[in-house]
Amino acid sequence: MDNFGLLSLLPPVVAIILALRTKQVYVSLLFGIWFAWLIMNDWNFLDGTLATIENLVKVFSEGWKTKTIMFSALVGALLIFIQYSRGVEGFVNKLHVLIDYFENKKTGYSRVVIQLLAAVLGILLFVETSISSLTVGTLFRPVFDKLKIPREKLAYIADSSSAPTSILIPFNAWGAYIMGLLLVQNIENPIGMLFSSIKYNFYPIFALLILFVIIIFKKDFGPMAKAEKRTKETGKLMNDNAKPMISDAVTSYPPKEGIKAKAYNMVIPLTIMVLMMPFWLAFTGWEAVKEYTSFLNHFSQAVGKGSGSSSVLYAVITAIFSAMILYKAQGMMKMNEMVDITLKGISELMPLALLMVLAFAIGDACNALGTGEFIANSSKDWLSPQFLPAVVFIISSFIAFATGTSWGTFAIMLAISIPMARVQGVDLTLVVAATLGGGVFGDHCSPISDTSIISSMASASDHIDHVKTQLPYALLGGVLTTILYLILGFTMH
Repeated sequence: MDNFGLLSLLPPVVAIILALRTKQVYVSLLFGIWFAWLIMNDWNFLDGTLATIENLVKVFSEGWKTKTIMFSALVGALLIFIQYSRGVEGFVNKLHVLIDYFENKKTGYSRVVIQLLAAVLGILLFVETSISSLTVGTLFRPVFDKLKIPREKLAYIADSSSAPTSILIPFNAWGAYIMGLLLVQNIENPIGMLFSSIKYNFYPIFALLILFVIIIFKKDFGPMAKAEKRTKETGKLMNDNAKPMISDAVTSYPPKEGIKAKAYNMVIPLTIMVLMMPFWLAFTGWEAVKEYTSFLNHFSQAVGKGSGSSSVLYAVITAIFSAMILYKAQGMMKMNEMVDITLKGISELMPLALLMVLAFAIGDACNALGTGEFIANSSKDWLSPQFLPAVVFIISSFIAFATGTSWGTFAIMLAISIPMARVQGVDLTLVVAATLGGGVFGDHCSPISDTSIISSMASASDHIDHVKTQLPYALLGGVLTTILYLILGFTMH
């Protein structure tokens, strides 16, 4: 792989600046991708442009990326199914009962309770960040709107309850992916290493703690405090110049008339999707485990070796078919309706699928430029053992911020941080945790992050406003984490 030095930083930096200035995420990502391939083709306009097109197509040549894009589109079909069945309406009606109950107790309680429920649901859907963000944003948006809670707050809750939970409860695609990377680095017991590192993975822990403190004690600060003030005083859910990632018309679907709204028509399909995720992880990794000792041991090892991209795709397909059977049994839908709704759902989340393609493509371009390697290698020679955990965390966060992907950061940095920890005699679990936490932190701060984009889209929020309002909370967690890594770097070495 070539390393283009400082030039490798330009495409992601340009994409981030454009996104912040123009609020046009699609255009910004595409320009960043084109700029990267322009550099790699010696500034030849025609070759760079053609290389951009070829590499956008090449995204689909990797099975796991295609499966993830398909999953993103099929989630749209599932969400429209549960809206059409009045399952969402039934669930929202249950939430309104809670709202009325807590409002009768004390004015303002319902706002806190609903935000807590959204955060808890995001945590319970730890099997996949996209599932978590999409579900929380889509389901709670009508209730947040009714209670005059800004869209930025919903996007923040959806974003900050997804990735931190997915990495702290790694029985999911995240865990399988990270354990695979640890195996490549000759870690004999990757699942043990991953679980041992959780106690040192401070950023996700701080992110969740800050989220709950903000909700319970109503201690918003920075741009989020301004957003809360705007909504309370004017009733405006977004700024006047806001450009939501997707319109209300797209993220809602008219429910079928003449049937009763029942919450279980939403709860059952979503529960099946959540439960099927670890099942398919174990299924896809079952044959890779050679020695059988006990079912539970075999199952846990199989989860670690399973295919995350296949599992999320199989899980959402299973949930869609389960929903079809459930609704057919109630006599509420015919086969032609189901086909039409499926196609409608896929088409309405095509903007999300396109964003996933662009997010993957800019990650590939940065990888081809050697962006991550340049950032990491330019600092590894002067690091002392005491500063290693803190600096690894900072470098990982910068790579994730610049590339918009925590998974790409894990792949780059674990290959560098683990050998460095071995050479310098630093605790491996501490360095692994710093690498993983840094990836999540940078991802939370980046306007080109796919998880942040999904959270904005599901919440029908302006994406840049979401990034700006979440950034102070993420920075607070990042600063506290860096301080702890500095302390542990000196006390544990």
